[in-house]
Amino acid sequence: MGQGHSSASPQVILMGLDSAGKSTLLARLLTGQVMETSPTIGFNVGSVDLDKKTSLTVWDIGGQKNMRANWRYYLDDSKALVFMVDSSDRSRLPEAQKVLKKVLNDEKLRGVPLMVLANKKDLPHSMTIREISNQLDLPSYVDRLWEIQACSALKGLGLQQAFMSVNKLIKKS
Repeated sequence: MGQGHSSASPQVILMGLDSAGKSTLLARLLTGQVMETSPTIGFNVGSVDLDKKTSLTVWDIGGQKNMRANWRYYLDDSKALVFMVDSSDRSRLPEAQKVLKKVLNDEKLRGVPLMVLANKKDLPHSMTIREISNQLDLPSYVDRLWEIQACSALKGLGLQQAFMSVNKLIKKS
């Protein structure tokens, strides 16, 4: 550990199925703007400032099926996993549940806290937090700190709060 290493902002991995809203979320956090995003090939990365002293380095990893095999290369040194789901897309929750379970089973994420973001809560038919939590089988993760929060990347709702919570989870873990 070189000097000053601890001042580097903690690494947070942002994952989820394609079209969950990850890139929109990151763009919104970094610029405050809604930006046109296209499917992420590889990753986007940015430093998200929570307050004057605290920032998190967020890696937004492409979620398309052919990208998921590469996810494990991004897990080193990550202090939290943020897993985003589209809370209006019921049909893909079983897929999201499998993908999440697989990632969390990786040795590198042992004991790493999890924040699930239920995105697109502004849409009329979005699922409740409880439904999503049960569909993703979150209550079964007893050996890990986890939280689930609603947000809307498009509207910018709940994003800052969610990452403040992520930071608290990192400090507790």
